[in-house]
This record gives sequence, C-alpha cells and structure tokens, in this order.
Amino acid sequence: MKREGKPLAVMVPKVLQLFLNSALIGLAITLCFLLMRSLIEFIQLLWTMESYNYKLFLADILLFFLYFEFIAMIVKYFKEDYHFPLRYFIYIGITAMTRVIIVEHDNPVHTLLNSVVIFILIGGYFIINMTPRERPEPHPPKKTSLHLK
Repeated sequence: MKREGKPLAVMVPKVLQLFLNSALIGLAITLCFLLMRSLIEFIQLLWTMESYNYKLFLADILLFFLYFEFIAMIVKYFKEDYHFPLRYFIYIGITAMTRVIIVEHDNPVHTLLNSVVIFILIGGYFIINMTPRERPEPHPPKKTSLHLK
C-alpha cells in the first residue's frame, strides 16, 4: 500500500522554499534601490557642500552600510545553499547599535547599555571564530568489562 502523504511532504517544503527565495529576491531589489538612493544623496551632499549635521551624515553612512550588509547576507544565502551565516547577523547588529549610539546619545545610561550590547556581540563573534566550523565525529564508547557480557 502506497502512502499518499509522501508527495505532500516533499512538495510543501519546495513551495515554501520557492516563496522564501522569491521574497528574498524582492527584498534584495528593494535594498539595492535604497542603497543607490542613499549613494545619490551622499554625492549630492558632497557636491553642494552646504552646512550639514555631521551626526546625521554619519548616521546616514551607517544606514548605507546596513543596506550593504543585508544585501551581502542575501547573496551569501544563495551562495551557501540556502543558509544564513550567523556572523552576518552579528555584523548587522554591531552596525545597527553603533548607529543607535550616534543618533540617540542623549541618555548616558542608554548609551552605556548599547555599548554593552556591542561588546556582547563582539564577544559572540570572537567565540564563533574560535570554534571549529566542522564538528568532530563522536567517538564510539570504549568497551569496558561491563560491555563484555
């Protein structure tokens, strides 16, 4: 007797993967548009050289890098066989928290807490780089006198 659930178990993940890939492609196109718009704004700002708020300018630069990092993460997703590397999320988190510190630094306690978050993210990144990428194969248990029976 054949099982009817097998084709559904194969088809549903494929449909969901196709939907996820389509959504990520749409997001990447949107981010590319925003990245180019941000680049055009930088060029216009540098061309006119009007007085500008350096904090806002620096926040815009960090936003530009956030767009860039998200696009790079989506590219890596497709290159690494549908897998998001954890280190890209850490890069994005560090950049986003740095942007928050630059834009909203009025409250010293919040600035300190945001700095602690960056420190924790850097610690996590350090731990990820220290651990081997491939896990060793588990060793079979050693035979003792208890196993010889």
